[in-house]
Amino acid sequence: MLVARIGQRGQITLPRELRRHLKAAEGDRLAFLIDGERVVIKPITKTLLDLRGSVPVTGEQDFNAIRKQALAERARRGGENGD
Repeated sequence: MLVARIGQRGQITLPRELRRHLKAAEGDRLAFLIDGERVVIKPITKTLLDLRGSVPVTGEQDFNAIRKQALAERARRGGENGD
């Protein structure tokens, strides 16, 4: 079992064995997922920027029109989902 102590500001230092297992280095981001009584730690390896260009798009894109359409749809729904 690996153990870490919580510091004064709520920070912990991950034990070396865990960092190696996760292939985590300084500055990397980790996700903490709560699963009942367990907490699962997963490295965040990709962001939306990493996925940019992964979906082929044909034709020109008018981002202003897309943004207006999204805002109109949101207004039409009446601000559901906590808005």
